[in-house]
Amino acid sequence: MELRGTTAAITGSTGKLGSAIALALAQRGCDCLCHYHKNAHLAKELVKQIEGLGQRAVAVGVDLTSPEGAGSLFDEMGGLDTPRILINSAAVFSRQPLGEATFKAGQKLLATNLLAPVLTSRHFVERVNADLSISSAKAKAVAKIINLVDVGAQRPWAEYSLYCASKAGLVAATKSLAKELAPKICVNAVAPGIVAWPEGFDRDQKDRQLAHVPMGRIGEIDELTSAVIFLLENDYITGQVLNIDGGRCI
Repeated sequence: MELRGTTAAITGSTGKLGSAIALALAQRGCDCLCHYHKNAHLAKELVKQIEGLGQRAVAVGVDLTSPEGAGSLFDEMGGLDTPRILINSAAVFSRQPLGEATFKAGQKLLATNLLAPVLTSRHFVERVNADLSISSAKAKAVAKIINLVDVGAQRPWAEYSLYCASKAGLVAATKSLAKELAPKICVNAVAPGIVAWPEGFDRDQKDRQLAHVPMGRIGEIDELTSAVIFLLENDYITGQVLNIDGGRCI
């Protein structure tokens, strides 16, 4: 896929990873549909940064867990072309020991981390298929979906059962959609390890986490974004999970 001149939709674009991916795509020549839930200020700042790189961008505020949320995301394109790239980055990260697990909390995690990416992918695919200039193209792959999962989907942690289950479900959905949508749409996932320390982590907690990472350090943001770019530019990779975790999962 030629990224320059292509429109990308990034959910959760105000998050640390989502914003970094949006800027990396803009640097490669992509226009960006920047989704946010509540933080309009950060989304507008991101739009300004992307415009400063010479690309078009629009911020769209949508609750992807609402019944109409995923469908309405692409109704406010602001003059952008039909997106050919979807980055499902929006997520909730939450520690919940079994004794504190509740139906409401589990519902929020699964709705945000699993159901929303699947339904957003549905509406993205419908837009791609409706655009004859895209769907009739002779390219091996005309569109790409990348889901941000987590090393915890493969190596679950104690006291994070709902979160890890939601990300493991998204891994399964990635592989299922890759089969369903091939060959015109490639669907892959990127599984980051630690790229930023959770707030409040002390030195001992950090050392314990690093003891499980063969590379002995946390990842850099550009190591994640370069993996996303790699998957987008390769038209023969689909249904895969690319671990960017310093070897944490082995």
